[in-house]
Amino acid sequence: MRWRFTEGKVQVMGVLNVTPDSFSDGGRWTSPDTAVAHALEMEDSGADVIDIGAESTRPFSEPVSAETEISRLKPVLRDLIPSLGVPVSVDTMKTEVAQVALDMGADIVNDVNGLRAEGMMELCAGCGAAVVIMHMHGRPSTLRTDVMGDGFKEEIVGFLRSRSEDAMEAGIGRDRIILDPGIGFGKTHEQSAEIMRSCGDFSLGFPVLAGISRKGFLSYVYPGLDRDSATADATVEAVRSGASMVRVHDVATAVAALKREGLPQE
Repeated sequence: MRWRFTEGKVQVMGVLNVTPDSFSDGGRWTSPDTAVAHALEMEDSGADVIDIGAESTRPFSEPVSAETEISRLKPVLRDLIPSLGVPVSVDTMKTEVAQVALDMGADIVNDVNGLRAEGMMELCAGCGAAVVIMHMHGRPSTLRTDVMGDGFKEEIVGFLRSRSEDAMEAGIGRDRIILDPGIGFGKTHEQSAEIMRSCGDFSLGFPVLAGISRKGFLSYVYPGLDRDSATADATVEAVRSGASMVRVHDVATAVAALKREGLPQE
């Protein structure tokens, strides 16, 4: 039985980048030993899920091959999955990468491309994986040069509705689908702030994930705060506006902020 979303509490997804070039922590967790140690630290700090990614999707990033992603992931997953008491999510757009991670014991596919790669929906349906379906306008290399215009919220909702319906038609259970409106992915700072403050508008009856951690729009919303303090404040705003899951780098600070505000953690 694979992981299902737990109702009634805020789920905290801890970010584990095993890339050399991610925007805030590239190169820090590329060895299996350091990656596992960091994941265990996040679990101890209150993470409900560890999300491991091996390809940067920062603005202006260029794609890497499936072989490169797999070579980065496999040695970490081999040690990580048996060590953790919480489920592992794989952050990938590629079906073949998701296949390897799921075969090794990952429970969730977190796809910034909205399960659009050939065979991705069928793979997740066939093995019972949970999925995060995210909206991205453009591609990582154009995130700051090609941004959404007026009517962006309606466009995002339409995309998420279409992809979630397709996912269920492919055989992915409703209780295994999480939607992510894609804060920062082809949106202006103002648009990202509006999404953060209206997460429930993107639910369509599914849990909503807010991926807000350390993103550039935070300096627009919270001028003068460092990125992790701003992320903690944004986490609270996103949950109050309807997010059921938050994706963060600094798990301890985010969990402390949620507890301080009395938001459900048990």
